Amino acid sequence: MKNIPYIGLALVLGLLTGYVIFGGAAREDSTENHDHSKEMATVQMWTCSMHPQIMQPGSGDCPICGMDLIPAAKGEGGLSADQFKMTENAMALANIATTVVGAGAESRILKLSGKIKENEKANAVQVAYFAGRIEKLFVNSTGERIHKGQRLAIVYSPELVSAQQELLTAASLKSSKPHLYMAVRNKLKLWKLSDDQIDAIEIAGKVQENVPIYAALPGTVMDKMVYEGDHVKEGQPLYKIADLNTVWAEFDAYESQLSSLKVGQKIRITTNAYANTTYDGEITFVDPLLNTSSRTAKVRAVLANGDGLFKPGMFVEGSVEGAETSMVEAITIPASAVLWTGKRSVVYVKAHPKGPVFEMREIILGNAVGETYTVQEGLKKGEEIVVNGIFTVDAEAQLQGKRSMMNRQGGRTPTGHSHHVEEIKAPSSRVSFQADFSEVIDGYLKLKDAFVSSDALQLKKSVQSLQRSLNNMLAKTITVEERKVIEKLESYVQNIENEVDIEQQRMYFKPLSQQVIELARASKQLQKTLYVQFCPMADQDRGAFWLSSEEEIRNPYFGDKMMTCGNVEEVVRF
Repeated sequence: MKNIPYIGLALVLGLLTGYVIFGGAAREDSTENHDHSKEMATVQMWTCSMHPQIMQPGSGDCPICGMDLIPAAKGEGGLSADQFKMTENAMALANIATTVVGAGAESRILKLSGKIKENEKANAVQVAYFAGRIEKLFVNSTGERIHKGQRLAIVYSPELVSAQQELLTAASLKSSKPHLYMAVRNKLKLWKLSDDQIDAIEIAGKVQENVPIYAALPGTVMDKMVYEGDHVKEGQPLYKIADLNTVWAEFDAYESQLSSLKVGQKIRITTNAYANTTYDGEITFVDPLLNTSSRTAKVRAVLANGDGLFKPGMFVEGSVEGAETSMVEAITIPASAVLWTGKRSVVYVKAHPKGPVFEMREIILGNAVGETYTVQEGLKKGEEIVVNGIFTVDAEAQLQGKRSMMNRQGGRTPTGHSHHVEEIKAPSSRVSFQADFSEVIDGYLKLKDAFVSSDALQLKKSVQSLQRSLNNMLAKTITVEERKVIEKLESYVQNIENEVDIEQQRMYFKPLSQQVIELARASKQLQKTLYVQFCPMADQDRGAFWLSSEEEIRNPYFGDKMMTCGNVEEVVRF
């Protein structure tokens, strides 16, 4: 019993010792294995509204343009690398609208797109029936409606003055020489003077110097071809006039659809102007000739237009029900859903049906029909795409560092631009290498100026000078990596020298420029300010960069053809 207090004390001391040893270790282990990702996820990153590839953990100035950085949108969990989310408020403010591709399409309803045109069968030209000078025009603009017999112009005609004098002379001999009198009257009738006009000249007994021209038919003036003071010849057109009481709804049908279209088929027509109204028509014409460039043929329906609802140029859509076709209907999308950059066509797909999550998709377009395009590759029926506010969505993608129209790869880099075509290794950090590379930059700039001036002799001298600078670098003791960089530059310069045509030489100037730009960015010994410039129309609209010592745009890819095409993408300062 005497040992019990000692035993209890030993137990207490043992527990305290175990807690200190194992509890402390547990705390250390907990600290070491602690996941900091949640805290890191809450760190606010800052970006540049003009250069969204810039991303840094604090506020400040953009290293490219000097603008104040703005808070970057934080990533959303559960999204893929190419997806990004917008807020409902941003969606509403930008009026962003989406549509489901192929929504409502039925296998036996063939849809066509087209335009309203004037009925060519009801078109006519008002001409001058006698030569003369236009003293006054009473219809002075297109779009004016005229009625038959309306006075259009007053003309002074020396020929008509002589013919009137003949009439007055023949009228005095009417009883003795009736055949002569009738011949003179008929001559005036051939010039479209009415019996009342001829009788008025006889009664007045004097020549009428200025004679009016009256409309021969009613309609709408589609084209005014003369002005006051013009001299006109007999038969010269004055106005093109269209009778718009009937119009054509003219559609483009692809050759794969032609077997399903026949004269006499019923077609239901809708317009953007009157979206809630449909009009029933009938196919009256299927063009026997195919447009070889668009691979389409014209299909036409005649519409009554007494109330003037249909305006020539108005876009319409036609639906032919019960079309006997087994073809899979082509996917069509509105033109407003497409962004272009060079040869690429881009849309934004809504990735989550229940949330504003989007991702960029490159597609291949077919022919344009009206305000729509057919899609050959890249979209499936049932997918939802942005059709309004697509530029806002693209800007948000750039701000969040996702794939976008101007950034095919996505992601952010500390500095630089997102247009790079290939990954190029930076030069060695050795001071001697970078000092020698400064001479290469000078040679490159002279070559660029030669392309700007399109001077073949200057171009040849610049190429030879640049080759000498590169050979000098290869002759020195350099590393394997440095040699690879210089040899790559030398191969581009050699390709330029081997070509005779300057346009072909410019093709090799593009990869040379990309390489030099990357090397210049990483160099620390140039002691100058350089400008990275970009022209989206160069290389057949694929776009191309070049480096310049001047901020002013002087395009080496076009020279005098388009000297100022391009913009400054980045300023490289040392």
